[in-house]
Amino acid sequence: CLSISFANILRRSRSALPPLVKLRYHSPFVCFFSIFPLLQHFLVETSLKYSNGGHIFVGGDVCVSGHDSGPVFEEQPSSLIYPEGMPEGKVTLSCQARASPAAIYRWRVNGTEIAFAEDSHYTQVAGNLVINNPQNGRDGGSYQCLAINRCGTIVSRVANLKFGYLHDFPPESRSPQTVHEGAGIFLACQPPAHYPALSYRWFINEFPNFIQPEGGRWFVSQVTGNLYLANARANDTGNYFCFTTINMDISTKTNPRKATPNVRVRFPAETYALSGQTAQLECFAYGNPIPKIRWRKVDGILPPKVGASAEGPTLIIPELNFDDEGIYECEVYNSEGRETHQGPQPEWLQVMSDSEVEISSELQWSCAAACKPRPTIRWLRNGQPLTTQDRVEVNNGRLRISNLALEDSGMYQCVAENKHGTIYSNAELRAPDFRLNPVRKLVPAARGGQVKMECKPRAAPKPTLFWSRGTELLTNSTRITVTPDGVLWIYNISRADEGKYTCFAENYLGKANSTAHLSVRDATKITLAPSNADINQGENATLQCHASHDPTMDLTFTWSLNGVLLDLEEPNGHYRRLEGLNVSSFTGPPGPPGGLLMTSVNDTSVELRWSRGYDNHSPIGKYVILGRSSQTHDWKRMRTDPVNIEGNAESAHVIDLRPWIDYEFQVIASNILGSGEPSMPSQPVRTKQAAPTVAPSGLGGGGGNRNELIITWTPMAREYQNGDGFGYILAFRKQGMPTWMVVRVPHVESSRYVYSNESLSAYCPFEVRIKAYNKKGEGPFSQIAVVHSAEEEPTVSPRRINATALTAFEIQVSWDPIQHLNINGVLRGYEIRYWRQHEREAAADRVRTAGLENTARVTGLRPNTLYHVTVLAYNSAGTGPPSPRTTVVTKKPPPNRPPGNVSWKIVGSWVTVRWDHVRSMDNESAVLGYKVLYKHEGQSSLKILEKSKHSITLPLPKDNGYVVLEIRSWGDGGDGAAHEAIVSQDSGM
Repeated sequence: CLSISFANILRRSRSALPPLVKLRYHSPFVCFFSIFPLLQHFLVETSLKYSNGGHIFVGGDVCVSGHDSGPVFEEQPSSLIYPEGMPEGKVTLSCQARASPAAIYRWRVNGTEIAFAEDSHYTQVAGNLVINNPQNGRDGGSYQCLAINRCGTIVSRVANLKFGYLHDFPPESRSPQTVHEGAGIFLACQPPAHYPALSYRWFINEFPNFIQPEGGRWFVSQVTGNLYLANARANDTGNYFCFTTINMDISTKTNPRKATPNVRVRFPAETYALSGQTAQLECFAYGNPIPKIRWRKVDGILPPKVGASAEGPTLIIPELNFDDEGIYECEVYNSEGRETHQGPQPEWLQVMSDSEVEISSELQWSCAAACKPRPTIRWLRNGQPLTTQDRVEVNNGRLRISNLALEDSGMYQCVAENKHGTIYSNAELRAPDFRLNPVRKLVPAARGGQVKMECKPRAAPKPTLFWSRGTELLTNSTRITVTPDGVLWIYNISRADEGKYTCFAENYLGKANSTAHLSVRDATKITLAPSNADINQGENATLQCHASHDPTMDLTFTWSLNGVLLDLEEPNGHYRRLEGLNVSSFTGPPGPPGGLLMTSVNDTSVELRWSRGYDNHSPIGKYVILGRSSQTHDWKRMRTDPVNIEGNAESAHVIDLRPWIDYEFQVIASNILGSGEPSMPSQPVRTKQAAPTVAPSGLGGGGGNRNELIITWTPMAREYQNGDGFGYILAFRKQGMPTWMVVRVPHVESSRYVYSNESLSAYCPFEVRIKAYNKKGEGPFSQIAVVHSAEEEPTVSPRRINATALTAFEIQVSWDPIQHLNINGVLRGYEIRYWRQHEREAAADRVRTAGLENTARVTGLRPNTLYHVTVLAYNSAGTGPPSPRTTVVTKKPPPNRPPGNVSWKIVGSWVTVRWDHVRSMDNESAVLGYKVLYKHEGQSSLKILEKSKHSITLPLPKDNGYVVLEIRSWGDGGDGAAHEAIVSQDSGM
């Protein structure tokens, strides 16, 4: 059964609103009016043309900024497993990239490019690779997709195609197992050769009577397939089958006794997983009463996402992230005692995000990956390896290119890899680029007036700029001025000037262009200007102002006195607005407010002013202010002072903003008929800077090389930085010392600091805290975390090593545990090394204990063979020195011949079975007795006889059924081969 997972691609689309445009006309007193364009959508066309020798042609091999873009993968091939021997099948490896112009695709297998011939079993559909009738040995391997266009080439991650198989179980029967009631036991599945990993289930006596692990007494390991029983009961006797029909037997003897918990299934000392994956840690114990299990995170809080698995034998940690890193402990307990087991949580790779770097006279890129073991880093340009030569300098995670030239443009990839996998980070080096500073798409202008259009692409070296209208190249004239820095001025505008204007930028790295649409509107004119008036003190004065304007524009009047804007909405104020009656039959929600202005910008608040829109013959009851930041993009209601903005107000304070964040605002008016359309967005405004107010999170660390202290944290998000000049201040000291060491890390993206000191002892505890700073000051310190310096290998070895042969294939090794467990770190367990006589120690096989037990069994040995044995302690840094050697000789193998001349005689309801004595040879262990297994209708009983007895009398079923007998010899070397016989009432010998 094969399981293939696919990654979903999440795409985000961005939209832009037309910019706020204001035109002002001055009159003597002064009456101002602001014009706001209606929300419109304009189709912006871009001309893609390249010049060569004075000729204009479309296309070419030049990457055009502002239009072309290098490939970016939207879907990459994933590793998968194909069933071995499946006839007439096929495999599809996906590859799709976003690019302009569209990408073409090539494929490599094991580093060699695939040729798509007509008779080939490879075909390509769009970017996907289809392998017809895959065969092991021919098609297994590593596949990579290359996406190519004229801007460059990128290489996908590696996808491995492997072939799955499952061989048969061996036909030999297993020996029965006996256990005392109340004791724990396990039954080994010993699955046949297979790939990939299997799922295991067990059933008892007959299919499909599957064992249910509820209650904590049973446990099936999904790592080894073994079945574990915490404590046996009399009714557990029966035939047990590992699900592919392996027959296992277990019987219990009535002698209940209580036992303290004894952990038998331990999670590994070191487990690795990638970010976003799921980790599983297993823990199970023998004991009576049935032990209960609970998990905890030693150096933190157990994440809530583990759910109910926190009290079960398998701890499931889904969607791994940096906060999950740490030491986990399994605790088993019952009324007789408790036991614990600890192990480190998986470490993972930190996936790098794509970045885009502006071309400059000198390019420097950095690339880093956090993982264990430490990765190697290499660089690719357009899919080809980069090495240090001429102007290119490659230094592990740093790339430097000096004196940039045209041939340096293209797609660059940083590749970090270790034994757990490979990750890619992509960036594009390109010619002039309008994406961050495009020409304004819509430029309104008043007829008879003048307009200014700016052209500011990002490019280095400085590009040559020129303008065109359609196919006409614009030059300086009486009505048109093109400045050297790319500004286009048009004077005395008429309707004939309306249309599309394109700015072109060109340097030796390439070309780019951006287009604007000039929209000519009727000029706004004051048709009745305020006239001079002489009045007596204390009298009222009325000044009139009327204007004509383009019908597509809204008109708002403002008044000023000696250059100071007048507040005409202040209740009982000295100045007030008089508006004539506007006769109309329409009644509805208010129109959008206009004239949004921001004043008094502070770090957490701004003052917003606006002008009233049409009330549509129903008084405005209230206003609501909406806002969005450069971090959120979605409009939401803002907190204001006052909280409720009355309908006669034309200003309010927006509060509870974050410092150093760009905001836009809209105002919505409401009356009893509903809420009107929002105003045009305000011009973006950035709140003032302030010192940080929160401390960085995720403080931790540990590991690293000898004499190192590694401190890690989560980089601060942009919204919490509060200002530029951002960095981190770390304070750390040895636990118990009064003085703090303080360092500054002046990069916002930094997430780790390495302190090296030759005098630093191994696994030394440090108290660590962190805070952020910017140009306005420093923030608060975080809570103190305890981080240990790097561990070093143990310096002492176990003593009094003893090895005892249990059978021809198994030995037991014991030793005295080492003392001072925390000298160089946390002792994880012991490693047993064993090798045969005449072999070198370097070729020794190894078995590790995942805990502090001082005994272990070694299986799978050769019979009647001398082995050398040594024991070493280990921690996360490695193993310590070996203990003194000891030797052990495994026992001779048991006879490989079953008892012969088996016969039986039935008398009534009893059967007497006889057999000949099995004589062992000189190279076999002596026979000490015989084992007779009696099986009937799912029940079994084991009888063990002395060597002198060659017969046994057993009852027959009363229902004329039959029994199965297995007879075998046993001795020091183990159990010999079995003779199986089927006996019924109507048979006999």
